[in-house]
Amino acid sequence: MPAKSILVLHGPNLNLLGLREPEHYGKATLSTINETLVNKANTANIALETFQSNSEADLVSKIQTLASQKVDFVIINPAAFTHTSIAMRDALSAVKVPFIEVHLSNVYARESFRHHSYFTDIAVGVISGLGAQGYSLALDYAIEQINHS
Repeated sequence: MPAKSILVLHGPNLNLLGLREPEHYGKATLSTINETLVNKANTANIALETFQSNSEADLVSKIQTLASQKVDFVIINPAAFTHTSIAMRDALSAVKVPFIEVHLSNVYARESFRHHSYFTDIAVGVISGLGAQGYSLALDYAIEQINHS
């Protein structure tokens, strides 16, 4: 039986976590978040890969690899691309891998342009406003779904 796996995608500016607007995004760095997720997945005997890019093209290309290099679940924080990227949405729709959309801040308590997501209606679920813990909760759900499929 092939190993179970999860891909965590981080969009633009998330490489600046810990420095960027900690009042919205918290003080945890991206490397700390990724390390926590990898350790939790390892404990569940699930492979976890993380990928961050500030480039929409790189993120679309990474998503498209899932057509041939299957993963069981995706956790994605599209960041600013949440509100603009039809290309990423189309790629996720094409590869047909279930995913959870995660946002560190509560997008609905912020500027109105952040209230619309191109991903929410095709996501399994959305976690918004729980900081770094949102990733961990998404991973818990993904692990449960993978182990019961």
